Formats: sequence, C-alpha cells, structure tokens
Amino acid sequence: MKKSKVSQFEFIALMAFLMSVVALAIDALLPALDIIGISIGSENPANHQLLITMIFLGLGLGPLLFGPLSDSLGRKPMIFVGFGIFIIASFICVYAESIEIMVLGRVLQGIGLSSPRTISVAIIRDKYSGDNMAKIMSFVIVIFLLVPIIAPALGKLILDFYNWQAIFYMQIGFCLLIALWFWKRQEETLTDRNRIKFKRSLFISGFIELFRYKKTIAYTLVSGFITGSFMVYLSCSQQIFQEQYQLKEAFPYIFAGLAFSSGLSIILNGIFVVKYGMKKIINFAIIGFFGVSIIYVIMFFNSPNPTIEIILTFFAFQFFFLGFLFGNLRSIAMQPLGHIAGIAAAITGFISTLMAVPISIIIGKYVDTTALPIFIGFSICSFLSILTLSAIKLKNKYLFTRI
Repeated sequence: MKKSKVSQFEFIALMAFLMSVVALAIDALLPALDIIGISIGSENPANHQLLITMIFLGLGLGPLLFGPLSDSLGRKPMIFVGFGIFIIASFICVYAESIEIMVLGRVLQGIGLSSPRTISVAIIRDKYSGDNMAKIMSFVIVIFLLVPIIAPALGKLILDFYNWQAIFYMQIGFCLLIALWFWKRQEETLTDRNRIKFKRSLFISGFIELFRYKKTIAYTLVSGFITGSFMVYLSCSQQIFQEQYQLKEAFPYIFAGLAFSSGLSIILNGIFVVKYGMKKIINFAIIGFFGVSIIYVIMFFNSPNPTIEIILTFFAFQFFFLGFLFGNLRSIAMQPLGHIAGIAAAITGFISTLMAVPISIIIGKYVDTTALPIFIGFSICSFLSILTLSAIKLKNKYLFTRI
C-alpha cells in the first residue's frame, strides 16, 4: 500500500466528518419535527419520532450492500455511491407531502449514509487494530461530536430565518464538501491482495465467519441494546424538553451540553484505553450506565418529571458513561475480523441496528407526559448488556476449566 499523503490528524478529522454527515442528518432536524409534522399533515408526536428512528433502519440495511462491495471494489467508490443515494433521498424529503413519503426518504437517507458510516470504520481497521484502533476511534468520535453539539442550534437557526426544507439543502451542501475533501485527500486503503471477489455467497460466508467469534457476537448484541436506548433519547428529546418542560428556545443548548458530557468521556477514553484496555472500560461504563438509570427509576417511579436541573444531571451522567461505550464496542467487536473488515462492519452494524430500531420505537411510544420510560429503557437495556457479557465470561471460564 502506498504511504498515505495525509497526516494522522487529518485522517482522524476526515473519518470523523465522514461519520458526522449522519449526525447532521439526524440532529439538525430535531427542532423542526413538530413543524414538519404539521406541514405534511401529521400531528401525532409518535409519528414524528419515526423521522429519527427510521433513518437508523436505513443505516442498518445499507451496510449489507456496501460492506461486501467495499471489500471487493474498494472503500472509496462505495462512499461516493452512498453520498449519491443520500442526496437523492434528501430531495425526496424536501418534496414530501405525507408522513409515509417523508419516512421513505429518511430510510433512503440512512441507506446512503450507511456507506460513509460503515466504510469509515473499515478504513480505520485497514490501518489500525486492537487498542490502537480504539484510541483512533475515540479521537474520531471526539471530532465527530462537534456536529451533534452544534447541529440542533444550526437547524433552529435555519428554521428561524428560512424553512424546514432549507435544513435538507444545508445537509446536501455539507455532504458535497466532505465528498470533495475525501476524493482529493484520502487514498484507497484496501490493497489488491486483500480484495475479495464479489459473489452472492460473500454475505453468507461472512456471516458464518463472524459467528465463529462468540465475543464479537456478544459485544454486537450489547451495542444493539445500548444503541437502542440512546435512540430513544434522540427521538424523544424534542418532545421532552420542548413540550414537557416548555424549553423550546433552550433545547439546542441543552442538547449541546449533554453531547459535551459524552465528549468528555470520549476524550478520557482515548487516554485510558491503551493503559487499561477496552474490556475493563466497557465493563465499568455499562455498570455505571445501569446504576444511574436504576437510581432515577427508583427515585421518580410513578412521579411527575423532576426539576430540569435534576433530570439534566441524570442525563449528563448517562451520556458520560455512553461516551466510553460507543467507540469501544465497535472496536472490540471488529478486533478479530480485519481480514473481512467491510462485511464484518456491515453485519455487526446490521445486527445492532435491527435490535435498536424496535427497542427505540417500543419505548418511545410510552414517552408521553414524563421522561421515566426512557430511564426504564436505559435500565433494561444496560441490565441485558450486563447479562450478555456475564454469560460470555462464564462460558469462557467454563471452557478454561474443562481444558
């Protein structure tokens, strides 16, 4: 492989911005959900949540196509195809006149964006592995988090001066800029000798290969539980802060502050992961995530929402622990699969998303007058994650004892 012409810092920034188009497509739309609903004839908040959750469905389905193709044809071409699908889907959303067409556009947006989201992980795996990959992923996510911090405020600013359609035009412009940067500066990372001839059985053989690694499956399931619980917050945050707490003007700043909480832990993860390893940090974070959520449930079960200061404190702690999980779960699941990085990233992403979407839809339906269902969801998902990791640990201990 030719030596890359980009520095490590530029590489990290480029990978972060490839992923960040996803965050912009999701978070910039949050302040406009109720306005979009009225515009397309839907006033049910549960339907508005679909404009957030269904893009994740596309993000889960798309890698099944882009993952194998990127292992065969290279990383760069598939990213450009994905951007093209995203732009077409964005125009579908702009001209949508019903909730059904808008949801279709959002699913297609997710399919298109699944390419840069998934293949950027494969590109990183092409260049790094193990704890070094986790360290790079942590720094990637730190830069990536700049977008969720500013996206809702940017969306509201556009909404105040223009209309909700302009948010989609802004996303298209951002996408084109990132595509140009990627085309000019990033070389292909998949060498000719590592390319896998594309055939119908590629997905099946990759699926069989992946299932030989039980730890990969375990951490992928945990990723599904954690992603599902986080998606509930994403889809319901506008409803909670703008409608339950009547903080419409402050909502973008609240969202940014909570994203900063995750950013702090991601920075710390980049420092600590090489010293302590991914497993210890993941175990610590999941236990902390469960502890905070179960305390909230016990304190406010069958009660109205607490004051804004209290709920923000609980959310801040939740997202602090989440920051230790996002990059590490993907990295540790991908660790033994560098030889099939593209299809492995696709399948693990598909499995976790296939779990996360129904989890978020089911829990989101109960978020009506209080935020309690979100914390119940956090508790259940983190508890199931603890059980999953405990089962793998006990199985390995049993096998070691037998040997």
